[in-house]
Amino acid sequence: MIIFSFLWLVFVITGSSNAVNLTDGLDGLASGCLILVAFVFALVAFLSNNSEMARYLNILYIENSGEIAIYLSAMIGALIGFLWYNGYPAQVFMGDTGSLALGGIIAVAAILLRKEMLLSIVGGIFVVEALSVILQVGSYRLRNRRRIFLCAPLHHHFEYRGWPETKVVLRFWIVGLLLAMIGLISLKLQS
Repeated sequence: MIIFSFLWLVFVITGSSNAVNLTDGLDGLASGCLILVAFVFALVAFLSNNSEMARYLNILYIENSGEIAIYLSAMIGALIGFLWYNGYPAQVFMGDTGSLALGGIIAVAAILLRKEMLLSIVGGIFVVEALSVILQVGSYRLRNRRRIFLCAPLHHHFEYRGWPETKVVLRFWIVGLLLAMIGLISLKLQS
């Protein structure tokens, strides 16, 4: 059981880190989506710290999880400041160091709050981006060099279809916002 738990933690952290890294391909895309995910987990951490709210929402009461909320709130503030200069046309870039670290941070927050499945809902943009790369590579290797998408990750597919970069980013942010709302709404339904 301990080996399975360890492998699950490794999967969640490396999967989240790499998914955020794959999403960081357009100006403001990864940082905007990370703000939404971090907001949801900051709220969950805040609610998990209150025994009455945790009981009402049927979520696990985690003493001192308010510290996670503070950390994620600071991350949101940093990402908003970064997004100011990373929006189209970008003057600064996140790079692998930033995207891998930030993906790992949200994964660790999800693990500490015991809400790894919520991460797959709220971070659905990251999941879809990673799946698009997996499907593209698998299709290329197994189907005799035939591709599913024009380009992977998925945001580049839409660029190749003729969408401007700003339109792709804005649409992904909208979907990310909807996923964040679905994740918050489903909070009471999760056990």
